[in-house]
Amino acid sequence: MNPPVTRSTADLSSEARVPLVEDCLAQAANLPAVFTRLYPDAARAAAAHADALRSAGVQTSPLAGLPVSIKDLVDVAGEITLAGSIALRDAAPAASDAPVLQRLRAAGAAIVGKTNMTEFAFSGVGINPHYGTPANPSDREVARIPGGSSSGAAVSVAAGLCVAAIGSDTGGSIRIPAALCGIVGFKPTARRVPVAGTVPLSTSLDTICAMTRSVDDCILLDRIIADQALAIPGLPLAGLRLAVPQTLALDGLDAGVSEAFTAALSRLSAAGAHVVDAPFALLAEAADINRYPGVEAYAWHRELIARREAEYDPRVARRIKLGAAMSAADYIGMERRRRDWIARMEDALAGFDAMLMPTVPMVAPPIAPLLESDERFFQTNAQLLRNTSTINLLDGCALSLPCHAPDMLPVGLMVTGPAMADARVLAVARAIERTLQQQQDRESRVAA
Repeated sequence: MNPPVTRSTADLSSEARVPLVEDCLAQAANLPAVFTRLYPDAARAAAAHADALRSAGVQTSPLAGLPVSIKDLVDVAGEITLAGSIALRDAAPAASDAPVLQRLRAAGAAIVGKTNMTEFAFSGVGINPHYGTPANPSDREVARIPGGSSSGAAVSVAAGLCVAAIGSDTGGSIRIPAALCGIVGFKPTARRVPVAGTVPLSTSLDTICAMTRSVDDCILLDRIIADQALAIPGLPLAGLRLAVPQTLALDGLDAGVSEAFTAALSRLSAAGAHVVDAPFALLAEAADINRYPGVEAYAWHRELIARREAEYDPRVARRIKLGAAMSAADYIGMERRRRDWIARMEDALAGFDAMLMPTVPMVAPPIAPLLESDERFFQTNAQLLRNTSTINLLDGCALSLPCHAPDMLPVGLMVTGPAMADARVLAVARAIERTLQQQQDRESRVAA
């Protein structure tokens, strides 16, 4: 596999669209398990239309004609939405495109295909026994997990095929693969982007969002799929108050993650940011409260899984069936506890511009051991979801951006905030991205 290349909309602003789409389609054929379906004719037509408009001097969206992928849980009119499973093969075809897909088409995006995913989006690892597991492009020697559940989505961007990938994030399914594959992933406040026309995991937590190669491109994609142009202030990094929680988020970090995260914080401090170690003991309560994915998945799957459990990934079926044990009274109690916890977390966050933590506590582990051992798989899955899922419970917003050195496996730094703080989180993330890139460039010049 070729090493990842930068393919942001800014890098490609002057490029003809048709060759880019042709290159994407050609590479897709050589990347096993990344796509479950390709749309070559429609993608070529969108690219040709964008090129014709640009040649005629017509101003278009920066996304017009550029290759974009969509996760296999997004409805496309006239086809069955499989959500990474084989249990839905005889389901009714979608009557219409999902709203998020309609908005992408209206912006002129060349939708090149549907990407592979963890079955029914129920894992942060990215393994799929039905359609294969796409290998993380960050390592050419060892087949490592891409992260999930938006596994193929992340690889389509990290491998340089697409400028953006649409996925979903219920407990970290955008930010986990973004971190492990070395790209940018933004989870907006859930209510800002419609989830209609997508196969649900948890109706309380599901968020439709995007991965790209830059913070600016995440801002662009957010504007399109949310149908809302946020006013993103141009914040200087100097003077920002950035909290680093000392509870849970820093526990058990891989040496590489600890090194990269610590170095990033040092660079931010050197640039004038006030990086504050803060207790945030409330984070210890999150895992005990959050039972939404299991119980809400069971509500959607119970009839299907009763008939077709043999067609499910056993690891996915096992987690879904755990949701059957919660009573209505327990669910109502969970709702009450969540609202109280959110209120207390928002109070704790009020004195900061954002909260920073490692997106995940590890670099991407090899695929093979996780295929062989259920114990290791579930342990890894829990670790991957630990930090990211707290933001879903918060109903917050968060962006993961790379913070590792060029010779390291990817490490993600997560910039987070409460509900509807999207503009501020994106502004802080853009300032951090710029600072880390500038300092890395300086260090590279000195080393040369």
